[in-house]
Amino acid sequence: MRQREVCPVVEAINILGKKWHLAIVHFLFDGPKGFNELKRSLGAISSKTLSKCLKELELQGIVKRKVYNSPIRVEYSLTEKGEELRELENALRRWGEKWLLR
Repeated sequence: MRQREVCPVVEAINILGKKWHLAIVHFLFDGPKGFNELKRSLGAISSKTLSKCLKELELQGIVKRKVYNSPIRVEYSLTEKGEELRELENALRRWGEKWLLR
């Protein structure tokens, strides 16, 4: 039996194509953010959904989580792998400006 070839585009879409994932990455391009700051930026996302998305992005090595002890707070930022999505975000922005903001 032949092994199925992995398509990098399909694999990337499986990770980044989930609702909210690219939006979270977009807001983290501005720098590290706390959970509530991200939630405010995203608007209509529930805390449960945001938490789940952040965990998924962390497992994929796109987002990193840092816990501070005094006062206790959590901050999310992009990893090197996540920062490399900037080119994709710029391409999506250009496409949106050209085709969606008319």
